[in-house]
Amino acid sequence: QVQLVESGGGLVQPGGSLTLSCAASGFTFSTYYMTWVRQAPGKGPEWVSGIDPSGSITRYTDSVKGRFTISRDNAKNTVYLKINSLKPEDTALYYCARAIGYSSYVRPWGQGTQVTVSS
Repeated sequence: QVQLVESGGGLVQPGGSLTLSCAASGFTFSTYYMTWVRQAPGKGPEWVSGIDPSGSITRYTDSVKGRFTISRDNAKNTVYLKINSLKPEDTALYYCARAIGYSSYVRPWGQGTQVTVSS
């Protein structure tokens, strides 16, 4: 079965940086697009970023462009999200998910990793 395990979140001051990781198993990782999705308390999920199976092409929602970088290592079955210049509005539970396109993510997601941006 599909397993996705996110890690790397934490409490960070505005302007700080984090790198999130997602370890994947239970499917042929290199054949899927991978995405990051976040969900703030009381809100629905928001697609953040996606990367094609080869890791060559990336896409981002407008609010994170220039600050977030998605990458993947197919040999390690791992997808990453490097986050710079964190803002309070980035506070959310961040999930990774496999997808059939840059933003067409499917369940199951991982358990999520919490990113909290606060001074």
